[in-house]
Amino acid sequence: MSEILVISDSHGDRSIVEEVRDRYKGKVDFLFHNGDSEISPGDPLWKDFYVVGGNVDFSGFSDEHLVNVGKEVAFQTHGHLFGVKFDMNHLWLAAYERGASISLFGHTHQIYCEQHKGILFLNPGSISYFRGHIREKTYALLDFQDKITKVQYYNRSHEPLKELQFEFQRRGATNE
Repeated sequence: MSEILVISDSHGDRSIVEEVRDRYKGKVDFLFHNGDSEISPGDPLWKDFYVVGGNVDFSGFSDEHLVNVGKEVAFQTHGHLFGVKFDMNHLWLAAYERGASISLFGHTHQIYCEQHKGILFLNPGSISYFRGHIREKTYALLDFQDKITKVQYYNRSHEPLKELQFEFQRRGATNE
């Protein structure tokens, strides 16, 4: 099936974005950066990524992308324009209106992985500055299998975080 990597909120740490890219380029189908990179939109690093602008980024980035990922449709945004620090309602509506089955966002620096009304919402956390009760700098891999989507979070040393792995039934999949 398909596999994607999602990273966000690197806040000027180009070296970790480059390290993650080099580690996964050619091994996953898509690379996403969900904003607040503080890296110039013209940087050659971005030729391998779908990247959106965050609230502290340079102008020149798109606010959102809609990407076909195998049988899934991913809606990517930073999240600040949808009030994700307060609730998920605006982001859910935006993803729903665009026909997305996945919504990728950042901004809060906290992991978020939940399926709601057929849409999988994923925040990979921040690769540079964590917030909240999970005291790790993180990114995430999504593995779209036949009937399920597996999500695994990794720390900055590329180690899987056992307590941060999830499985969701794919939209339209049955357990027959």
